[in-house]
Amino acid sequence: MSAIPKTKLTPEEYLESERKSEERHEYFNGEIFAMSGAKRNHNKVATNVSGLIWQHLKGKDCESYSNDMRVFVPKTGLYTYPDLVVVCGEPKFKDNVLDTLLNPILLIEVLSDSTEGYDRGKRFQHYRSIESLREYVLVSQDEARIEKYLKQGDGFWVLSEAFGLDAKIKLDAIDCEIALSEVFDKVNFSDE
Repeated sequence: MSAIPKTKLTPEEYLESERKSEERHEYFNGEIFAMSGAKRNHNKVATNVSGLIWQHLKGKDCESYSNDMRVFVPKTGLYTYPDLVVVCGEPKFKDNVLDTLLNPILLIEVLSDSTEGYDRGKRFQHYRSIESLREYVLVSQDEARIEKYLKQGDGFWVLSEAFGLDAKIKLDAIDCEIALSEVFDKVNFSDE
């Protein structure tokens, strides 16, 4: 059995293909990676967080995008789809198609079994190189827990954590305090 050589794509080829695709893919270093589907709790948590942030941003000079807004990390070349993206001020895009954001201030990922290690490790390493990014938030789908990393003026990232349905956490990048009871509304941890 012979190995089939893998063809590397240019970023332009990736974007052309991705814009025609019904499925989402990450792109890094010439390779594309299919994004896996999400479980029920993941979707409920992502929807709850998205709704809370959307409500908070009404009337403000910020926009939030759910999991279909692609983000480009210029320093590393990663194209990816965070679960939730927030940009304040004028959004900057890779090109005139307006589907690849360059300047997020807040990125939120809902953790899943298949991506948790990547979200905490390599993905966060990529995200830290985005100059505009001020905050990175990881939300569990298996328990009432949220971790946030806040960028300090010296470039260091400081971790804070909220645990339990009675807890609250402040998203400093958008001056928004959210209750975990609202984030995990209708989430049954025993489902999964």
